[in-house]
Amino acid sequence: FVVIKMNLPKAPDSLCFDKDVFMKDDFDVDQFVSECRKQVQLEEMREDLELYYKLLKTAMVELINKDYADFVNLSTNLVGMDKALNQLSVPLGQLREEVMSLRSCVSEVIQAIDNQLSKREDLQNKKVCVLRLIQVVRSVEKIEKILNSQNSKESNSLENTSPLLAGQILERIATEFNQLQFHAVQSKGMPLLDKVRPRIAGITSMLQQSLEGLLIEGLQTSNVDMVRHCLRTYATIDKTRDAEALVGQVLVKPYMDQVILEEVVKSCPNGLHLMYTRLLEFVPHHCRLLREVTAGAISSDKADTVPGYDFLVNSVWPEIVKGIEEDMFYERYSTSMEFVQKFERQCSSQASVKRLRVHPAYITFQNKWNLPVYFQLRYKEVAGSLENSISDGLETAPAGSVFYLKVSEVLWSCLVKCWSDKIYLAPLAHRFWKLTLQLYSRYAKFLEEVLTKPSVPEVPKEPVRPLPSSASSTSSRTSLEDGGSESGSPTSLSTKHLVYIAADVQKLQEQIPQLSEMIKQRLKALSFTNFSIIEDALVDSKACLSSSIPTLNTRMTQHLTERCCRFLKSASEVPRLYRRTNKDLPVRASAYMDNALRPLHQVLTDSTGLVSPSTAHHWLRVTLCDCTQRYYETISEVLSSVKKMEDSLKRLKQARKGPSAAATTGANGGPTDDSKIRLQLALDVQYLGEQIEKMGLHPSDITMLSALHDLVKEAKELAEHS
Repeated sequence: FVVIKMNLPKAPDSLCFDKDVFMKDDFDVDQFVSECRKQVQLEEMREDLELYYKLLKTAMVELINKDYADFVNLSTNLVGMDKALNQLSVPLGQLREEVMSLRSCVSEVIQAIDNQLSKREDLQNKKVCVLRLIQVVRSVEKIEKILNSQNSKESNSLENTSPLLAGQILERIATEFNQLQFHAVQSKGMPLLDKVRPRIAGITSMLQQSLEGLLIEGLQTSNVDMVRHCLRTYATIDKTRDAEALVGQVLVKPYMDQVILEEVVKSCPNGLHLMYTRLLEFVPHHCRLLREVTAGAISSDKADTVPGYDFLVNSVWPEIVKGIEEDMFYERYSTSMEFVQKFERQCSSQASVKRLRVHPAYITFQNKWNLPVYFQLRYKEVAGSLENSISDGLETAPAGSVFYLKVSEVLWSCLVKCWSDKIYLAPLAHRFWKLTLQLYSRYAKFLEEVLTKPSVPEVPKEPVRPLPSSASSTSSRTSLEDGGSESGSPTSLSTKHLVYIAADVQKLQEQIPQLSEMIKQRLKALSFTNFSIIEDALVDSKACLSSSIPTLNTRMTQHLTERCCRFLKSASEVPRLYRRTNKDLPVRASAYMDNALRPLHQVLTDSTGLVSPSTAHHWLRVTLCDCTQRYYETISEVLSSVKKMEDSLKRLKQARKGPSAAATTGANGGPTDDSKIRLQLALDVQYLGEQIEKMGLHPSDITMLSALHDLVKEAKELAEHS
């Protein structure tokens, strides 16, 4: 700025402005124009500005011409820059090595800190587990202590003690048992829990038997206090539905079996009215005590009532409906239709049979049977059982089942039930056929939901009662032998879940011909002959089940790929293991390779005998193709980094020209660190190929394996020549 100001060209004196005004810091255009207009017109001011502009331009050209030699010599001044840059690259390469070494050290420190934090978190989790197990043991010991204290008082069993005392003891045990359930469910899978499991099972059995025995005894002896304590104990462990089911089985069902009989209806003209009258007498005569304890119908002290029960709705009414449905409608309808068929055989010709079937009296008789209502009841029974099983998620099937998931077992039982005796009725064949297809579709929809949107198991926040209610006390008893019941929501998918789903889908498809034959036998009795429609529909159902297989395969391969690649990424750590560590030449594959392949060996073992070998090999092939692709990228990056480091160190060696340049050479002139890294990677890839063959796959099936072999083969040859 100063130079420009000192070399401004001289301006004519005739200009209407001072040339130095342009160099002022506070120069303002508007003020400049205003001052000039006071002296001259705008045209004259414009001419003066153009004249001065030409003077400035001429002065700039003269200045460039004056220093032209410097402009010409500018390029020649850059001679020797390449040499200077080469000299600079040596210390930069050394600096890069030092930075990489520092970065490696920092990474090791960060990894060490992460490991310590992980260990700390693991210790905290183990501490929580230990505290839960301690609480489990304390609860077990406390309950056993209560029982032993009663035995010391010469009480052979809880049932033999006084009714009030037995009820109080059971309430104490139930309260502690509730806590025991909660902590046992939270500690599921712990070895210590397996050791105390027999003691827990004994307590569970004792509590259930005592409750059932006391409730039955209280009802038989009309002991209000005993029944009240017993029902309160059931409520404490959230087993009110078990109590209602027990009352239905022990108290209600025997009465209904005696009253709901064909003989009673046929005994007199108003036999049906007499039967219903006797049914209505059951509640006031046999449920008075239960209503008094649960609803305060008789007791004046409302505080002594036990809420949460409705025996009339959940115990009495189901048994009445079940008795009427099963013992009357099906039997009476079947008997009546058998009579009609025998009557039709007495007709002299087929034309007579046709005239009989269109007769108004015949039609009226057929319309007397309310088959749609019967089917709706059966529909709720069959479809409801499948929906309940679906709500339980991916629970394991009971022992002895041909299926591996409970929901698959229930589906097959529902399909068979639709066409079984005591359920199937010929006029409703079309409805049961539709229900059959709906059951297949609902199961397929459930699999789709599970495979696309797996839910996360919820952790109870308080000691909730884990077992669902059931229709019978026997099937719904609390059992801690398996660590407590599962949550109603499906758990997160695991490899075992996916294998079980694939196995059950395959089994259901194999059993479709068996179901088809069962349906054909039923339809043949109706003179139905177009079985191709049935076959086509069942083929569609089979395809509906198969529609979940691609999603399942994708989930399985993604799951396995993530688990394997988690360890294959460790290949990037191989240079750090050999760089400046003076380790021996590698002779075996790295440990991370076994860890990476372990999930594949595990799924191959778990799926043996459950799914077809082709399915298991498909999972392995797709997973290995994805893994080798990612592994190839990792290996390429490692070898490229090793090559760059090697070239940098060679340049550094040439620059130093001294004995200390052999930074990567062994103490006795052996293989360099870079050679060891390449040999190690070659051994890892070779081991991968061997393991793929052991899994029953051909290496050519793995797309990137050949490219991976070529990559490390070239690196190995380079290492051997180093």
